[in-house]
Amino acid sequence: MENCFRPQEKIIYNKPESRCSDVCLPGNRKKPRSSIHRCCYDCVPCSEGEISNQTDSESCMKCRDDEWPNEKKDRCIPKVLEFLSYIDGISIVFITFSALLCVMTVIVKGIFISHLNTPIVKANNRNLSFVILVSIMLSFLCVFLFLGQPQDITCILRVMTFGVIFSIAVSSLLAKTIMVYIAFKATKPGSYWRKWLGGKLSNSIVSLCSSVQVIICLIWLSSSHPFMEMDIHSYQDKIVIQCNEGSVIGFYSVLGYMGFLAAVSFVLAFMVRTLPDSFNEAKYITFSMLVFCSVWIAMIPAYLSTRGKYIVAVEVFAILASSAGLLSCIFFPKCFIILFKPEKNTQSCLLDNKYRYG
Repeated sequence: MENCFRPQEKIIYNKPESRCSDVCLPGNRKKPRSSIHRCCYDCVPCSEGEISNQTDSESCMKCRDDEWPNEKKDRCIPKVLEFLSYIDGISIVFITFSALLCVMTVIVKGIFISHLNTPIVKANNRNLSFVILVSIMLSFLCVFLFLGQPQDITCILRVMTFGVIFSIAVSSLLAKTIMVYIAFKATKPGSYWRKWLGGKLSNSIVSLCSSVQVIICLIWLSSSHPFMEMDIHSYQDKIVIQCNEGSVIGFYSVLGYMGFLAAVSFVLAFMVRTLPDSFNEAKYITFSMLVFCSVWIAMIPAYLSTRGKYIVAVEVFAILASSAGLLSCIFFPKCFIILFKPEKNTQSCLLDNKYRYG
């Protein structure tokens, strides 16, 4: 016989719930409404740099200095490290141009060596020409010190390396210009200037002018040298790894002295630019110093108005542009004559040997 009795079923009634606000999801916080009901509130997103990882959170938490909220603002993630790496598009462009210009400098040097005893190479002190070529080549190579993640040693070598290299190059141009001036002062028989002709004076000028820059760099190193730092304030979601110049006075002293040498070379070359063209290369030095000064003057406002890795890009561009200006203005005209106008590279096209030095 079937059991006609069934167990009594338990009926569960849901408790009615009354809400005047929605649930605040992670990434938001409660904001009390201006009403008579304290339980009513609005959900507002967390502020910049803050997160909430709980539902109906009363407040948001601030991320650490090296972290930043994700898109949902429910957790902190490490900030992106920014520096001018070797794989950046602009770095690849710089590396390409630096390599090409370095190879071009080696080719120019090879042309000069293969035509070492020709009049156009011997004129205007060929030893100084080789010093300038080596300096230009090293300036193209020092671009690699500015690329990649900065370290304390690279920060020290960056500005000081190109400062000394450029000082040697500009000092050599200054010596060239002075020797051109002295050579034409010594054309008169029995002239007092004849004893100053030769390589000793030019070498002394280069050594003295370059030594001043080295002393400035040593003082800078001993007082407050450059170092690597992490800038967490320029960008909210990035940490910029950059070089702190240490002493601002030291940094601008290096650039200022380099500019002083360029200005003196420009003025002297401009003064003697009208001397006979067959011997005189002062007009090429004038134009090269004009390009050099223009690049670095334009670099200053660009340097002061940029941030992050683009400051390094401005410095690298200035180095490449000024070095390329020296190479093209000083040496390309001579290479053109050597390769394509050999009839002008003869003794008859230059002044007599008594007016020539080097």
